[in-house]
Amino acid sequence: MSAERILVRGVNWLGDAIMTTPALMRLREAQPRAHIALLTPAKLAELWQHYPAVDEVIAIERSDTLLCVAKRIRRGRFDTAVLFPNSPRSALEVFLARVPERVGFAKPWRTWTLTRIVPGKAETEGRPLTARRSTAEVQRLIRNDPSKPRQSFSTAAHQVHDYLRIVGILGGSTAPLAPAIHVTEAEVSAIRARFGVDPGKALLGLNPGAEYGPAKRWPEHCFVEAARRLTAQTDCHCWIFGGAGDVGVAERIAGAIGQGRAQSLAGKTSLRELCAAAKACGVVLTNDTGPMHVAAAVGTPVVVPFGSTAPELTGPGWPAGHRHELICGQAPCAPCFRRTCPIDFRCMTSIHVDQVAQGVLRLMQKSAPRL
Repeated sequence: MSAERILVRGVNWLGDAIMTTPALMRLREAQPRAHIALLTPAKLAELWQHYPAVDEVIAIERSDTLLCVAKRIRRGRFDTAVLFPNSPRSALEVFLARVPERVGFAKPWRTWTLTRIVPGKAETEGRPLTARRSTAEVQRLIRNDPSKPRQSFSTAAHQVHDYLRIVGILGGSTAPLAPAIHVTEAEVSAIRARFGVDPGKALLGLNPGAEYGPAKRWPEHCFVEAARRLTAQTDCHCWIFGGAGDVGVAERIAGAIGQGRAQSLAGKTSLRELCAAAKACGVVLTNDTGPMHVAAAVGTPVVVPFGSTAPELTGPGWPAGHRHELICGQAPCAPCFRRTCPIDFRCMTSIHVDQVAQGVLRLMQKSAPRL
């Protein structure tokens, strides 16, 4: 590829954005002299500060119209557009901007807008790997074989491979890397100072929320019990992460852990500050959600209870789970990829506090120098 100006259309979700970082690095390796611009939702723009694979960040708001975005792209005079999202709109943006070469996955309503088409994602039994199970299918699996183990997948199906396949079309290596986001020590020191935590104090991060839905959330009382045990055994301090919608649960957990042992950061940090706070922690206990990927990408080990989703497909790090403790609940209907559980939430309730607390302790011991 001879293009010197490359536009990468970024994805819309935090966790997905972090899973694109290996592909961005491979694109930079393949095009060391190219000007690479990342078009990203404004809510994620801070994520890309200090990121070596990107020369320019173009932030767009949800209110920006299709034509407005296309005009901004056209002003950049890009030679090639790399589309990480699967949406028709992302393809129309670069088509209307008249970018000469447009690369992305073949998807309904957009294939005609592309000049180089990447074959579709992997499927199993004729459907996408992450297709949601219907309520009837969940009930059938529970009824027919309640002791059957959860479904497993090859790690070759991990989502990082999808983005790598796109840059592979442009000459980039498709060999996976661990997702990574860059945070400075000054940022870490600043977030400790802001929340009044001594530089030598061990920190345990807790992330009890999950924006996708309650099916991905380990029960609140389990977070509390695990944190109580861990603070008693290690004398660590807990930071509870979350967005504006998690303020209530974060404050309840902080109160239940006990005064002086925990504080809620939910709704109080920018995205950049969340990255720094995650890096400040020795370990983060988290659901499968965006902050899980943040913590792993800044180098902090994570412990993750998995229920409705699959670590082989969207787990942190690379290989999936390397350096981390990923604990899968056992249910024949798991993973179901649903937002809410239509039965009794057995995939998550089968994950016991002892399992999780021991996983955190193991990682704390390994990361002791960082604490």
